[in-house]
Amino acid sequence: MHKYFWLSALVLMLDQVSKSYIDYVLNLHESINILPFVNFTLVYNYGAAFGFLADQGGWQKWFLLVLTVVISIFLIRWILSLKPGEKFTAIALCLILGGALGNILDRALYGYVIDFVDVYAGKYRFPAFNIADSAISIGAVVLIYDTFFKKNAAS
Repeated sequence: MHKYFWLSALVLMLDQVSKSYIDYVLNLHESINILPFVNFTLVYNYGAAFGFLADQGGWQKWFLLVLTVVISIFLIRWILSLKPGEKFTAIALCLILGGALGNILDRALYGYVIDFVDVYAGKYRFPAFNIADSAISIGAVVLIYDTFFKKNAAS
């Protein structure tokens, strides 16, 4: 199902363009209000999701880089092994792959991932994220939904 790799490329392109733009127009931790519950705030994430491992001594960069490369290779092999009828699985995996590649590129080039979408409600703030993270999350939801939908349809 390699015909959906364009989706990975699109996610990668949108992710990198948006990060480059935000990094260009904002200083670190500077914000622009977008909606009453969304800011664009430039954040450098040295760790994994939600800043996990960010306070370590630097080894996490290489660990996360290698881990994400291994996962990306696994995803590519999985996508290439899909049958023609597994459209939603292919779309989900290509979204996840595009997001993983976007974050790999950041980590390889800068040593951190550029995050900027800052969602909040009152004093509660969700950890900042980016387009790559959104694509990974959407892909995961689609993959889970597709897995359970197929399971229920087969029963």
